[in-house]
Amino acid sequence: MTTPLESRYRAVLRLLPVYYRREREEEMVETYLWDVDRDTQDQSRPTLGEVASIAALAVRSRLGAPGAPRRYVLLGSAVRLFALFAVLIQAAAAVVDLVLELTWAAGRGGAERHMFLSQFTDQGLLTAVVTAAQWILPLLWTVAYFALLHDRRRLARAAALLAAVPTLWPLLGPLTGATVPSDPAFATAFGLLAWLPALALCAAHHRDAPPARLPAGSPGLVLMTGCVVMGASVVVLPAVPDLAWAPASCFVVGALGWLLWQARGGDGTTPGGALALAALGLLILAARVAALYPWLHLPVPAEYLGGGLVQTAALALLTVALAVVGRRDLVAAEPGLS
Repeated sequence: MTTPLESRYRAVLRLLPVYYRREREEEMVETYLWDVDRDTQDQSRPTLGEVASIAALAVRSRLGAPGAPRRYVLLGSAVRLFALFAVLIQAAAAVVDLVLELTWAAGRGGAERHMFLSQFTDQGLLTAVVTAAQWILPLLWTVAYFALLHDRRRLARAAALLAAVPTLWPLLGPLTGATVPSDPAFATAFGLLAWLPALALCAAHHRDAPPARLPAGSPGLVLMTGCVVMGASVVVLPAVPDLAWAPASCFVVGALGWLLWQARGGDGTTPGGALALAALGLLILAARVAALYPWLHLPVPAEYLGGGLVQTAALALLTVALAVVGRRDLVAAEPGLS
């Protein structure tokens, strides 16, 4: 006879995918009920720790745990690559932003140097601390990137979560009474661009996941290439860049190169690359639109508006193309989807 406690455990275990429950549900229920007196099972419930443990197992088993069906292996690989590619772009953007800003402040003379320093000294202690954090914490994307590729997963998770924290200030700052000049849609889009990869890194690079690796190139060379592409996109068209310009430029170049490489029969040992890039492209496209939209009806330089629209179109086309390729990979992994 099934007791209420057993029913409650089975209800929680439904978080797990079917293939996992089919193999281990009975064993897990027996383990949970082993030392629970039958007379008390009517009043007992799964503990919060047990529910959290099952939820974490549900995530791992859906993201490519050993023995998972092929579609889950593909999903896990896609989420891990999404996290890796997004962290790479964030790391390159943080380095380029810092280098260009310091170069501008150092090379323009005393007035510009004073303007740069005033954001730390002339606006109160809270604003100075927040500004310093907004400069320093994003550099942890670089730490997360190299830690992940050297299989230091705990360090990579902590660095990515800390690096994403500054994106919360435009949303939370007004609650403290601070003056934060930010459009909510813009702040939300950039917050998602930081937090979704950080959370994906934490979820998909679990202890059972294979080590992270780039499809091609060494970690340092790939990061340097991303920095060069971003920096060049800003320097060549200085009237165009906003916060979305450099990351979007890097994505367009990288995604186009990946599609051409795959068309020539590139490495097939890292499945899910198209799905990962399509998801990242969608996030960057949202940030691009959010940054550009407020200026569509204002008198801004034609170079900025034209460059932003061209970049938006390129992002949209590439994201659709990547989604089509990703759909093909999903059908190959699970023919029933067709």
